[in-house]
Amino acid sequence: MTELTHLDPSGRARMVDVGAKPVSERRAVARAVVRVSPETAAKVAAGDAPKGDVLGVARIAGIQAAKRTAELIPLCHPLPLTFVGVEGSVDPDTGSIVLTAEARTTGQTGVEMEAMTAASVAALTVYDMVKGIERGAEITETVLLEKSGGRSGHWTRPPA
Repeated sequence: MTELTHLDPSGRARMVDVGAKPVSERRAVARAVVRVSPETAAKVAAGDAPKGDVLGVARIAGIQAAKRTAELIPLCHPLPLTFVGVEGSVDPDTGSIVLTAEARTTGQTGVEMEAMTAASVAALTVYDMVKGIERGAEITETVLLEKSGGRSGHWTRPPA
């Protein structure tokens, strides 16, 4: 792909017309990482954070966010999502909290933005829930790991 699809011939932003595209199964997986101290990570892993079940709340926030992606990203198509899942894992030794989101639909456009929005909002929720005990928490990445379906087929992020 050599041109930006969200620009019309005059260079103005536009929503892409996907009406002529064939319907296919679409899937995307994204990851966001929150870095905290080992002490904070241990509290999150044990469920002992002052605000409660950090990963549980982040999971629900991510799912909710995926369903609202088209309201947040101006040129994103509203999609009938068939599945959204968000999982969190904690490594107390390294102080990393990893949020992985998967989105699926059957449609004419992909679900990359839904998966990335879910992972991002899950990470923001973790930040919100730990900021009282650690102001230095940081979200270090949000990346697409994999997508499948549509004209471009299957893509997986190469190993770092």
